[in-house]
Amino acid sequence: MKQNRSDGSKTSSGPNVTRWRGAIGGVLAALAGLAAGSVVAGILGTSQTPVVAIGSAFIDRVPPWLKDLAISWFGTHDKDALRTGILIVLLALAAVGGILAVRRYWAGALVVLVLAGLAVAAALTRADTGQTGFLPSMIAGLVALGILRLFTRRLEPLIDFPDDGTSRRGFLQLSGGVALGAAALALLGRVVSGNRAAVSDARKRLNLPKPPTLDPPAGVQADGAVPWVTPNDDFYRIDTALAVPQIMPSDWKLRIHGMVDRELELNFNDLLKRQAIHKWVTLTCVSNEVGGDLIGNALWSGVLLKDLLEEAGPSKDADAIQSKSKDGFTAGTPLSTLLDDRQSMLAYAMNGQPLPVEHGFPVRIVVPGLYGYVSATKWLVDIEVTRFDQFEAYWTPRGWSERGPIKLSSRIDTPLGKKVEPGPVTVAGVAWDQHVGVSKVEVRVDGGPWQQATLATDPSIDTWRQWHWTWDASRGQHLLQVRAFDEQGKPQIEDSAPPAPDGSTGLHTISVKVG
Repeated sequence: MKQNRSDGSKTSSGPNVTRWRGAIGGVLAALAGLAAGSVVAGILGTSQTPVVAIGSAFIDRVPPWLKDLAISWFGTHDKDALRTGILIVLLALAAVGGILAVRRYWAGALVVLVLAGLAVAAALTRADTGQTGFLPSMIAGLVALGILRLFTRRLEPLIDFPDDGTSRRGFLQLSGGVALGAAALALLGRVVSGNRAAVSDARKRLNLPKPPTLDPPAGVQADGAVPWVTPNDDFYRIDTALAVPQIMPSDWKLRIHGMVDRELELNFNDLLKRQAIHKWVTLTCVSNEVGGDLIGNALWSGVLLKDLLEEAGPSKDADAIQSKSKDGFTAGTPLSTLLDDRQSMLAYAMNGQPLPVEHGFPVRIVVPGLYGYVSATKWLVDIEVTRFDQFEAYWTPRGWSERGPIKLSSRIDTPLGKKVEPGPVTVAGVAWDQHVGVSKVEVRVDGGPWQQATLATDPSIDTWRQWHWTWDASRGQHLLQVRAFDEQGKPQIEDSAPPAPDGSTGLHTISVKVG
C-alpha cells in the first residue's frame, strides 16, 4: 500500500521497494561469488568457473536437435550465446533468492546453495576437472552466501520503514562496495589466470617447419566463389569446449596405447624431430546445413599419424582409435582411414602459423574425408587403439552415427542475396567430396534443364573444388540450384535430410531477383 509523507505526497509501496532492493542484493551477491570463483580458478589453473562448469555439463547432455538449432541460430557464436544465457539465468535466480532472503534468509540461502551445488556437481563430471576443479564453484557459493547475509541485515530495517534514510544509505553504500569489489575480483581473476597469456607467448615463439609455399595452387580460384584458402580467423569453430584448453607446448604429451605391440609417449619436441608434411585439406562439420558455411580449407602441417601408429604396431583385430581431448571430448575414428594413403596427420600448424588456440593448439588430428566429430580431435592428449565394439565416442550415444564419412555436396556463393541486372550473370560456388573427389557440377534455373558449370583446377581430392557458370538472366524472381558429381560420376543426394545422424543432404537452392 502507499505511504504518506509529511507533506501529504505518496511514496512508493514499501514492500515493492524492498523486493527490488532484495533482488539487487541477490544479483550483486551472485556477481561477487562468480568473480571470486574466477580468481580461485585462475590460481588453481583450471577453466572450471561456475558458468563454464554448468555450460560444459549442458553441452555434454544436449540432444543433437538442440545442438543443431543453436548452431543454426548463432553459428560459431553458439558458445558465447550459451555463456550469456547461463549468466542471465543465474542472475535471475539470484534475484529471486535475494527477494526471498529479505524476510527469510534461509530461503534465499537455499537458492544459492542449490545453484552452487549444481555448479560443483557439474564440475565434478568433467574429465578435465582434476582434484580441485570443483573449488571455484564451492568458493563462489560461500562468498555469495556471505554477501547475501550482509544485504539481508541492511534490508531488515527497511521492511517496515522503507524511507529510513540511514538504512537506505547503508544499503546504497553496501551495494556500491560490493559492485566495486566484484569488479576488482573479476579483474584479478583475469590477471591470475595468466596461463592464457603464457600459452599465447609460447605459441608466438615456436619455430616450426615451414611449408615450401603458402600460395594456393594455380587455377584453383573461381571468380565469384569464396577464397580457396580460408584464413585462420575465418575458419569455422565447432567443438564442445566452453572454455578453450590452454596447453603449453613444453607440457604437452601424447600417449598412444591400447591394442598395440608397444606403447608410445611423445612430447612436442619429439614431433618436431620427425619428418614434417604439409597438406591442403578441407574440413567439414557434420552440423553443416545444405549451403552452410561450416566448412573451410587450409594448409595443415604436422606429422603422419600412420607412421606413429605403425611404430606402435596396432593389433590385427583393432579397427578404430579413440582419441581424447584435454577437455575430455572423445572421437572414434576408423583405423583404416589413418593407415591408408590420405595422409592423416597430427597437425601443429595451420596456413603456415602455429595452430590457433581455438583450433587445437598445440596439436590436433586432421583426417581428410571424415566429419570432424569422428576425427578432428583438438587439444589432443591421448590415442587408444581399440575396436568400435569396445567403446562409445562422445557423440555416438547422443544420436550421431559411428563412422561419419563426409557426403558429396555443393553450394552457391554468388549471387547469393544480391539483386542482379538482366544479362550475363556469374554464378559460382564450391563443391566437395573429400578423399573421393568432384568430377562435375551442374546448375539449373527454375527447375529447368541442368547446365554444366566450369570447374576450377583440382589440386587434391581432399580439398573443395570451385566452379562457375554464366547465366543469361531475365527479369523476374528465379530459383537457382546446384548439384555435384563424384569422381565415379555419382550425383549428390537430392532428397533433403537434416544433419543428424550422419550429415545433411539436398540441393542448395537460392532465390535471385533480376532487374
